[in-house]
Amino acid sequence: MNKVNDLKLYNKCLIVVDMVNGFVKEGVLHDIKIGDIIPRQIELIKENQYNGGLTIFIKDTHSENSTEFKRFGNTRHCLKSSSESELVDELKQFENMDNVISIEKNSTSFMEAPNFRKVIKELKNLKEVLVMGCCTDICVFNGTMGLSNYFNEWNKDVNIKVDTLSTATYSESDRKNYVDAAYLLMEQQGIQLIKNRKK
Repeated sequence: MNKVNDLKLYNKCLIVVDMVNGFVKEGVLHDIKIGDIIPRQIELIKENQYNGGLTIFIKDTHSENSTEFKRFGNTRHCLKSSSESELVDELKQFENMDNVISIEKNSTSFMEAPNFRKVIKELKNLKEVLVMGCCTDICVFNGTMGLSNYFNEWNKDVNIKVDTLSTATYSESDRKNYVDAAYLLMEQQGIQLIKNRKK
């Protein structure tokens, strides 16, 4: 873990989901169009760093025998210690900065990653979470919904936002129904969708 202040001090957190090579630049599940959201992500990461917020990079990282591969049609991707499980070069510049944590996950929900659960429990004074990344209808959706349910279970009043301008999925034009459904269900859960740039 990098130099991170006492987690109790943070009231804002930015979660960047699965912006790894295996979804953006190489491998069976990558889509180079996802890279279009990177400039906007960089803006938001820099803004969060400037304001002293915590940034968490979630990195899809699987073992050779990951059960998930069977559920998604034997699509082996983002194997541990491979280049696919590494952050894209454009975001690697932030990974070793202060107030930044990288967490590996082995499922489509970052909420199920043991290290993420440990961190989220220690963020006692958290008031706002901003989520972005890929894939909208799978890992962003599952993780964000799980996070919302976690806060509800423990009566934590935390505002969750998803920046739609910094979120994408593979073959997005072909998967529009899934993306629309994901956003609809997130809104129903009380998750705020950011659809426009700040002026």
